Amino acid sequence: MLEGIIRESISKADCKALRNNGYLIANIYGKGIQNIHCAFKLNDFMKEVKNKQNLIFQVKLESKIYDVVVQDYQKDPVTNILKHVDLLLVQKDTNTKFKVPVKTKGNAKGLKNKGLLFIATKRISVVCLPEKLPNSYELDVSDLDVGDSILVRDLPCIEGLKVINKPNVAVVSVIKAK
Repeated sequence: MLEGIIRESISKADCKALRNNGYLIANIYGKGIQNIHCAFKLNDFMKEVKNKQNLIFQVKLESKIYDVVVQDYQKDPVTNILKHVDLLLVQKDTNTKFKVPVKTKGNAKGLKNKGLLFIATKRISVVCLPEKLPNSYELDVSDLDVGDSILVRDLPCIEGLKVINKPNVAVVSVIKAK
């Protein structure tokens, strides 16, 4: 379980001092609660996120345990190091907006015809209960040829899950290489 500290001050100087000590600045927020300003050791956070089995994971601040999901993050444009992360508090029995990652499986037919697999939408926005949240949308791209696409409306239906993205938006395409 990921352990962190609660930040007493949210000033720029204090954030910079925490970053220099190897901490990742974070905010935990949710409907009906006050924002929690916290920080986690950067290396511990990266290990936890890479090794987690579900989108929802637990963090411990002082003596309380929270179920959270990564909602947004910022990276340094030059060094590509994570600078800040927003965590959404998962509340049971409440429909919440989540972003589910898209994963592909198989090799597209169009790759043999000098095509490139292009993932246009890396995360699908959905509204559902936390219990119904899938870990990812796994799409089989084996039948895609050059010029073919999988649109949002072609995604598999999951009971209790409502997709927010527009139905005519491409998720995965095979485009012609130049």
